[in-house]
Amino acid sequence: MTTTNTETMKPAIQQKTQEIQQISTLISEYKNFGVANLQKVRAAQLQELKKKLKKDVYMKVIKNTITKRALAQVKNKQGLEKIEPHLTGSNVVLLTNLNPFKLTLLLEKSKVKISAKAGDTAAQDVTVPAGNTGMPPGPIISQLGAVGLATRIESGSVWINKDTVVAKKGEKIDERLASVLSKLGIKPVEAGLAIKAMYDDGIILTQDQLHLDLDATRNNVQTAYTYALNLAISAAYPTPTTTPLLVQKAHTDAYKLAIFSGVPTKETIKDILRKAYYEMSSLSGAVAKKDPNAAPKAG
Repeated sequence: MTTTNTETMKPAIQQKTQEIQQISTLISEYKNFGVANLQKVRAAQLQELKKKLKKDVYMKVIKNTITKRALAQVKNKQGLEKIEPHLTGSNVVLLTNLNPFKLTLLLEKSKVKISAKAGDTAAQDVTVPAGNTGMPPGPIISQLGAVGLATRIESGSVWINKDTVVAKKGEKIDERLASVLSKLGIKPVEAGLAIKAMYDDGIILTQDQLHLDLDATRNNVQTAYTYALNLAISAAYPTPTTTPLLVQKAHTDAYKLAIFSGVPTKETIKDILRKAYYEMSSLSGAVAKKDPNAAPKAG
């Protein structure tokens, strides 16, 4: 190697070393470190996301080799090396102090629907709705039929006869179906950042673990709250929430006991008389069934 080549390489090596040092410093300063998949993320979308979350998240596209070397220099985060198996493919590094689950929800909300290409995966069940395609009869009829869509011609246009599921969630979309969906204006693919793994205080959380079903979680919390409240009431455990209910329950129980025991008060006297009247009527009816002549006669 000539002296000229060596001198040319030195600035590049120094720049790379400096970049590694800067990244390792940033990783040390932030609480959480994550890796997100860049697949199908448009450059404009990434820039918009960076702008939107710049106060909470530092995002940077970094080569995996550089990231691994930077991770090796971080000494204040135990277990950080466990995230290295997730450093494959095209990634964007995420540095944040946000709760990993909150960050996941923010990224989920930022996703957009895009047209499918051959080999893409359906984000949800892909349904082609019944109705007018707006296209004239021609090759489109056979193209629609090839993907399982029943058609008819009406008023000079091709119509789809019924709602039809052409791809299930998670299925690969082939070239023929991708072409049909594009012509129909259906966008079945989600584009956006998907977290592959997140380091949080010594724990590596994977994509499956970070996914939250908000409706199910909300229902679980509501159910747990109801059970806890019922238990606290049954155990007469006073809290700011249960005290009004306990007082109300105590009043109701005391009132019922007073009625049952025949203790007359301004509040109970009417119900005691009403109870006595109903009991007398019930007893009179029972006696009349046994012996009609024994029942008291009106007047």
